[in-house]
Amino acid sequence: MTGFFANGDLSPNRIEQARIAANGQYIDLTSSNPTHQGLLFPQHVLESAAASYWSNRRYDPQPRGQLAARASIRDYYARRSPPLALDVDDVFVAASTSEAYSLLFALLTEPGDNVLAPVVTYPLFDFLAEVHHIELRPYALDEARGWRIDPASLHAQVDERTRAVLIVSPHNPTGVIVTQALPALTTLGLPVICDEVFAEFTYRQPSTPPLGVLHPELPVFHLNGISKLFALPDLKLGWIALNGAARPFADRLELLNDTFLGSNSLTQHMLPHLFRQGMWFAHDMRLYVQRNLDLALARLGAHPTLRVHAPDGGYYLFPEVLGWDDEDALVLHCLRHGVLVHPGYFYGYERGAHLMLSCLTAPDQLAEGLQRLIAALDALPPSHI
Repeated sequence: MTGFFANGDLSPNRIEQARIAANGQYIDLTSSNPTHQGLLFPQHVLESAAASYWSNRRYDPQPRGQLAARASIRDYYARRSPPLALDVDDVFVAASTSEAYSLLFALLTEPGDNVLAPVVTYPLFDFLAEVHHIELRPYALDEARGWRIDPASLHAQVDERTRAVLIVSPHNPTGVIVTQALPALTTLGLPVICDEVFAEFTYRQPSTPPLGVLHPELPVFHLNGISKLFALPDLKLGWIALNGAARPFADRLELLNDTFLGSNSLTQHMLPHLFRQGMWFAHDMRLYVQRNLDLALARLGAHPTLRVHAPDGGYYLFPEVLGWDDEDALVLHCLRHGVLVHPGYFYGYERGAHLMLSCLTAPDQLAEGLQRLIAALDALPPSHI
């Protein structure tokens, strides 16, 4: 067997086997799918946004995306705090942020090159790097400093094959937001891929600054889409927004995007209407997550075995569980008490024992899940495991 993950073990791990055996008899605190939590974008807005498409239906693909869609994304960045000034030609519409990553890996790297990525990392990045035959070289996030990027680690990981730095802000799952320029990035001088799909989900910080504003001297590629922003993962639209320093890459990126033309015409047509009529929904969803974070932090913050920090943004918590050294055993212990959480090593982090839980979870389920999690931690001292 050759090719992608030819030698990988694709069989279910211990946690997945136990989850299947539990046959749904648990509270799932891991969900990142808003449609599974009753967070459904209003049907009447979707119908209104699509209505004018059908009478003028015509396939007229544009290599950077439909002009009106790109203009609405440009206007969205003009309303951000602080605003990022874009031209419509600075925006590229893709089918998803996953496709956008793939386009940028193809644009910036060749097989054997590497990209710096945070050591607490969403697993998707590893898969995409494998597809493009590049290496993700991990830089550290400093847990003691609220998961801030460790500049020394950035410098230590760079070599002659490093082509870009990947930053997630707000970060998944730690929630840290990059709020000021990082001198280490300026010194490195590398292009930056900034994933900001959780930008509207702020908590401790009032806003998520576009990284291209903080670093106008660097080529910055901002990735976002409607999956998180409007809870519309099923409509498949993402984008790449280039700051001024990234414009020299635009022609080659246009050729790559023209090769796939991944985003469908209907969703692009709907996008300006979604921005005009849907930002109130994004606002209400942010309040929903903030209330859930309030609840979770109040319930977990007082527990003696948990060290949990209020995130800058996003909708996850990533607490450390003191006294445990086997995350598999910890997660299986929680599952036996009727609650599913993810271990820290799912995100590439193997210091101490950490759990990931999602505050996108429906409030009643979240409250019950937290109660079960606390009961699990109280049920058996770690020294008895």
